[in-house]
Amino acid sequence: MSGVQDVRQARLRRHRRVRSKVQGSAARPRLNVFRSLEHIYAQVIDDAAGHTLASASTIDGELSAQCNGLTKTDCARVVGRAIAARAKAAGISSVVFDRGGFQYHGRVKALADAAREAGLEF
Repeated sequence: MSGVQDVRQARLRRHRRVRSKVQGSAARPRLNVFRSLEHIYAQVIDDAAGHTLASASTIDGELSAQCNGLTKTDCARVVGRAIAARAKAAGISSVVFDRGGFQYHGRVKALADAAREAGLEF
């Protein structure tokens, strides 16, 4: 295996471990984060019903315009504020954070901190 495949497999192992402990419900849905090399995605998911209740990402039309000229970490903060606003608009104030196997560091931490500052509790 190459180094890239090892890193991906390690992340997927961590993700399975996290998901075995983190479960979203209607009362407290799961805030899922996925980070690619260029973009960051966030979804609020009700696992009991299998529905996505709110989502935001750097490829979203209105958010990609706000991210022009910003660093990836600053874009993650924009996405964090947006997911919190969209979740609150959907009537969600408290979530369970699912880091998706990524380290709670850098862009993932920036997104989480921005969502907390915008009023989302986790």
